[in-house]
Amino acid sequence: MPTTSQLFVWVVVGLIGGSLAGRLITWKRGGFGLWPNLGLGLVGALIGGFLFRMFDWLPYLNTISISLRDIVSAVAGSLIVLLALWVWRQVTARTGNHGQTFAP
Repeated sequence: MPTTSQLFVWVVVGLIGGSLAGRLITWKRGGFGLWPNLGLGLVGALIGGFLFRMFDWLPYLNTISISLRDIVSAVAGSLIVLLALWVWRQVTARTGNHGQTFAP
């Protein structure tokens, strides 16, 4: 179970990572907006953190409390989430099934 300080770090890193990923994709100053950036960043931080630790990518960046590795992995994870959403939208647009399970 994560501590309160760890949750706070995840929120901060998630907000930074989601904002950076939103800016990279939209080229707007605010990205997708505060709450979507935060949600994207939190999911991205979890995915990126898991991948970076699993494959031991950039271990030397893990030297400070909110490490550069955490921010890089949050941005990378956020970009993976955005790619997955884009692929899902492309597939559903081609099949004509927009998340509906029953035909009207």
